[in-house]
Amino acid sequence: MPNTSPDSVTITRPDDWHLHLRDGAAMASVLPHTARQFGRAIVMPNLKPPVTATALAAAYRDRILAALPAGMTFEPLMTLYLTDNTPPDEILRAKDSGFIHAVKLYPAGATTNSDAGVTDLVKCYKTLETMQEVGMPLLVHGEVTDPEIDIFDREAIFIERVLQPLRQAMPKLKVVLEHITTQDAAQYVARAEGPIAATITAHHLLYNRNEIFKGGIRPHYYCLPILKREIHRQALVAAAVSGNPRFFLGTDSAPHPKGLKENACGCAGCYTALHAMELYAQAFDQAGALDKLEAFASFNGPAFYDVPRNAGSVTLQRQSWTVPVELPLGDASIVPLNGGESINWKLL
Repeated sequence: MPNTSPDSVTITRPDDWHLHLRDGAAMASVLPHTARQFGRAIVMPNLKPPVTATALAAAYRDRILAALPAGMTFEPLMTLYLTDNTPPDEILRAKDSGFIHAVKLYPAGATTNSDAGVTDLVKCYKTLETMQEVGMPLLVHGEVTDPEIDIFDREAIFIERVLQPLRQAMPKLKVVLEHITTQDAAQYVARAEGPIAATITAHHLLYNRNEIFKGGIRPHYYCLPILKREIHRQALVAAAVSGNPRFFLGTDSAPHPKGLKENACGCAGCYTALHAMELYAQAFDQAGALDKLEAFASFNGPAFYDVPRNAGSVTLQRQSWTVPVELPLGDASIVPLNGGESINWKLL
């Protein structure tokens, strides 16, 4: 059990099961924020060009480790970017590598740098069958991209049209429905048969879609999948604090330069790596469930991915502090979620 009091909580060192690090100078700017809190992180492969092969993942991993500040310990868990043409042999190479832990499905056009994503999942079935055979998880951005579908309905329709048929065809394929945002997704993951799990972001636990429009358009609260109605936020909180091992932490922290967020066509993504555990502590505290935070943040993910729990611990203390308005991002700057605002928990 975590060591909790009304004013502090100490838990096993957590992991981030969905993270964007980017590359180059931007990566060097944001990596320390994650490494300060998390022992490991599943690193997204949607670079330009995307990480589609084991050799590319190895090179990316080397760049991440080279950028890690001296004295910090952190293990990047690499992923491959699934395309219409990913060969089954690449899955075997990835599995044999020991450092690639999953393959990411981006429906083409669904989010940042997803243009090379899958146009029709049927084209990938032989590759997915190989993943099922070797136990390689499929990480899913669960939204349809049909422009006629309302943006607030795209997750629920993805489950119905894409995910359920896939899992009926491949019932032993390990699937993580990432950054879920709806009651539909939470209920599906909780009740479905077979090896399935879901990650939940801090911002989807804390905010509903009103947050994007308070006092005007607030682009730093715009992400994909987009924030939903309050009933969906409440369902996500209920799932996260339920103790169900299928739900675990994934920040989906996504660094974009300030100028590309505060833009006529602003990028989708919230930057939360700076203060991720503080935000999760705030969400669990608001739900009266600080005692459930350790399983969600530190136990459930390793169990699903079949890796050991981290050694060591982190301590969060109830303490009001102000999130910086901006942070460096290579030669640019980035605005973290809640920039300039106060939050009530602090990682010691």
